[in-house]
Amino acid sequence: MSDPGISIAVVDAKTPGNVGTIARAMKNFGLSDLYLVDPPELDPDGDAYGFAGQARTDLLPNAKTVSFDYLVENFHTVGTTATTNSDHRRHVRYPYKTPDELRDSLASVATETVVIFGRERVGLHNEELARLDEICSIPASDSYPVLNLGQAATVICYALSPLSIESTQQPDQIVRAPEADIEGLYAEFDRLLGQLGETDDRDRLMRLWRRLLGRAHPTKREVSSLRGVVRRSADRVEPPSRE
Repeated sequence: MSDPGISIAVVDAKTPGNVGTIARAMKNFGLSDLYLVDPPELDPDGDAYGFAGQARTDLLPNAKTVSFDYLVENFHTVGTTATTNSDHRRHVRYPYKTPDELRDSLASVATETVVIFGRERVGLHNEELARLDEICSIPASDSYPVLNLGQAATVICYALSPLSIESTQQPDQIVRAPEADIEGLYAEFDRLLGQLGETDDRDRLMRLWRRLLGRAHPTKREVSSLRGVVRRSADRVEPPSRE
């Protein structure tokens, strides 16, 4: 199998069995890198390993415990949410992709992506979602749209599975800029907003900027050029008077 550059992360899971179920789904569909943020204890004789199937021998023991900051700083990040309750006026969970749309988007770009799942009861907090590049939501019945954590991960791993099988090279594939470069561009834009005196709307504008670049998959050259323009703009703007 080829390396699809896609990892899975689970934030603050409470049930070891769900971690095992997710590991098994990853194994089923050709994904191998699992990251855990604030995980429960994973007893080799407990539910996590019991539910993991063949993933108990390699994928689950090799899962890496990291911080949320680590994911944001090192990957193109995709947060998952069952319900959005957002439209073009609210950008915490909007715009969002379906799993199929996410697969098609990632097929055209060379980048290290991590798909992040949240807690069993409440999922990812809005503050966490606001720091991520993209949002993915699984279409479900309006009468009961909330999926179990393990189910949701299985659906998305299945949707992404075509990216994990051997395929011909894609010469037109975009090479996304390193995440450190993109985070630097975000920081420069945030500094520009500060120089412009944006206060009440600053968080919303930063989310809009992050979502826009999350969908665009800018190259290293594009990021470098934009960062230079934003930096020079911030340098030339006179901060507003605080009188």
